[in-house]
Amino acid sequence: MQRREFLALSGFGLAGLMLPHARLIAAEQLLAPADAARNKALADTVLAQARAGGASYCDVRIGRYLNQAIQTREDRVLNVSNSESSGVGIRVIVDGAWGFAATHRQTADGVRETVARALAVARANARLREQPVQLAPQAGVGEVRWQTPIRKNAMAVPVKDKTALLLAVNAAARNAGADFINSQLFLVNEQKYFASSDGSWIDQDVHRIWLPFTVTAIDKASGKFRTRNGLSAPMGMGYEFLDADPAGRYALPGGVVGYGHAYDPVADAVAAAKQARAKLKAPSVKPGKYDLVLDPSNLFLTIHENVGHPLELDRVLGYEANYAGTSFATLDKREAGFRWGSDIVNFTADKTEPYSLGAAGYDDEGVKTRKWDLVKDGVLVNYQATRDEVHILGEDASHGCSYADSWKSVQFQRMANVSLAPGKAPLTPAQMVKDVEDGLYIHGRGSYSIDQQRYNAQFGGQLYYRIRNGEIKEMVEDAAYQIRTPEFWNACSAICDARDFRLGGSFFDGKGQPSQVSAVSHGAVTARFDGINIINTARSLG
Repeated sequence: MQRREFLALSGFGLAGLMLPHARLIAAEQLLAPADAARNKALADTVLAQARAGGASYCDVRIGRYLNQAIQTREDRVLNVSNSESSGVGIRVIVDGAWGFAATHRQTADGVRETVARALAVARANARLREQPVQLAPQAGVGEVRWQTPIRKNAMAVPVKDKTALLLAVNAAARNAGADFINSQLFLVNEQKYFASSDGSWIDQDVHRIWLPFTVTAIDKASGKFRTRNGLSAPMGMGYEFLDADPAGRYALPGGVVGYGHAYDPVADAVAAAKQARAKLKAPSVKPGKYDLVLDPSNLFLTIHENVGHPLELDRVLGYEANYAGTSFATLDKREAGFRWGSDIVNFTADKTEPYSLGAAGYDDEGVKTRKWDLVKDGVLVNYQATRDEVHILGEDASHGCSYADSWKSVQFQRMANVSLAPGKAPLTPAQMVKDVEDGLYIHGRGSYSIDQQRYNAQFGGQLYYRIRNGEIKEMVEDAAYQIRTPEFWNACSAICDARDFRLGGSFFDGKGQPSQVSAVSHGAVTARFDGINIINTARSLG
């Protein structure tokens, strides 16, 4: 788990949910629908007031952000919380400069006063600006609506059923050999109404779900312990994600089971308990060069940190440096045809990916979401940019990747769903393993470290298996792979086909100052990397 995710997760069901003007509510209130007619009337009041005040552009976001968190440990329910935060965020451009203000007062008088504050901020900024804001053209889309295509609203499922599921997960793990287990269920529903002076009125209803757990097994004689986290990913789905549909199950080499668009947390907890117990007896890895076979449950984090973040244009330009710095992938590299990876490596950014955390119909600037290339045939070809950035790339249309985590936060560039494209030739994980003479097969996300340019990094995992002469052998422990981003992706020698495509994701990805979080998925298939340096994380250097 990333440190920023841990901090966000720790407070998700507690004080962390209590944003300004947030409130704890009864579970039944999570089902109250947004009032689109009222939102449009408020939005029209904002747009008229901004126009009268001299704004050349205005957009308004009226948001209702709903969260439910349930936390358990062994046979106890530790916490259940439901929260709501709602209000209005307003951006304007006056004399070529941005202004922003927000309010929880969702009345005509409240938004008029907030427009006046936004206009004042813009005029103050205009006195200091060197260049005017350059917005990419954006045609109005009229009145439209988009909703995450869920089959079962998780907010509508009774709390008792959700706690029963988590406690069943815990019991299954303990019966299978776990000494301890904690499990959680996090649900998010963002009801967002966007309107702009371009002529757009966009109503969106976005849903996300995550059921993480951690199993611990202890050797009571030595005091040694090992853990195994769940192998599923957070998803942009409803409660149907937890229906254990066999179609979402992936039987992998060595007996490991992965999960796609459906999850069986009870079965995964049983496997986790057995594997945590096996890790207690697993030998420590011998450091050295190995050919790696990386499962999507591991590879997604490497994509997130060393592809997704360094290709955010604001990091590239030095506008953004919070949470691990800027980027080595400067604009001159794109112009020079910088080789990011081998010929088979292709990365796309896609805000329309089904089941993904980042899926939406429109971004928070009212731009219709889409898919575009970042790395094509191993060569860097593009970045991720918003309406006021994309002109720097010589383009005239936003990529549609602007997001704000709250009505009170100003929207800015956030990572799209950045994914590794499947290989074109038929190849399964089992077939890939058969071609490896001396390697490691790695599953799940572990600890990691990255430098301030996203160039050097190391990544661990949850499960490590030795590969010898094309066969999965014993489990090992204490491994992490070290990479330099372009060298690593240029060492990619094989990529499985689309049958193995699965999503990983970050439910709480931090960026900005003041900090905001977003949720983003990363698709991948099992991939092979040759001659990668493995260190032993348990080795003492003193």
